[in-house]
Amino acid sequence: MHFVDAKSILTGNGGRYGMNIYRGCSHGCIYCDSRSACYRFTHPFEDIEVKKNAPELLEAALLAKKKKCMIGTGAMSDPYMHCEEELRLTRRCLEIISGYGFGVAIQTKSDRIMRDIDLLDEINQKAKCVVQFTLTTYNDALCHIIEPNVCNTRRRIEVLAEMQKRGIPTVVWLCPILPFINDTEENVRTILEECVRVGVKGIVCFGMGLTLREGDREYYYAALERHFSGLKQKYIAAYGNAYELASPNNGKLMAMFTRLCREHGILCTPEECFRFMAELPDKYEQLSIFDDGFRGRTI
Repeated sequence: MHFVDAKSILTGNGGRYGMNIYRGCSHGCIYCDSRSACYRFTHPFEDIEVKKNAPELLEAALLAKKKKCMIGTGAMSDPYMHCEEELRLTRRCLEIISGYGFGVAIQTKSDRIMRDIDLLDEINQKAKCVVQFTLTTYNDALCHIIEPNVCNTRRRIEVLAEMQKRGIPTVVWLCPILPFINDTEENVRTILEECVRVGVKGIVCFGMGLTLREGDREYYYAALERHFSGLKQKYIAAYGNAYELASPNNGKLMAMFTRLCREHGILCTPEECFRFMAELPDKYEQLSIFDDGFRGRTI
């Protein structure tokens, strides 16, 4: 872990903004796209870069905005990786978001988010909070292999249920579905049934498969060699150096996915899910920063 003074924290435009407080990750997921060479990491991925001035940058950015909006975080690096237990930068940023009446869409795989459930509830009462979890496999042993340093899927579903009890809307990322590993009807159906049970608002799925790029591909294939004998050669024979690796079961699984989501009123296209996560109700957009008594609050 190392610390930097960042020059900015928010990216995006048109009312959609995202932030990454950390760069890199300690969860060790074997398929992580953020390892790809196109993101130009200049340090080892597990040597987490910490933007120590993130809260100050965020407050300045929100003060400069004339219109309230949703702030997204977690797309590149999990905001609740291990170092957040000590640093609490994610919590400090959430306090600022809450204080200024903005909304948040936060994505994680970690149950450490439960530490901040009261704050997320507060944001949802003032504006809007969407909690997103990635779910890939319901098999605990397999989960430990492909996502080794984070809580298992059953625990993530428990957290989704706790969010639902608070009225906090939730979205699941059903990806990646790894060809020849977790791309079974039983696995996908079980995850979908649990999503129905805990009342998720939407499920993001770009198809049953995964993507691999330079940097990410090499790390993934090395993991296949360690844990799945002969599977690397099967991938190379089936996909070569392709970017998109669709499961042979893609058609069947996607049909099941779409049918179950439509039957239970769950948003199931990326466009629907992203639109929901980007929308902030008009009644909240008009709130003044002076309405919530935030000024003078110590972070």
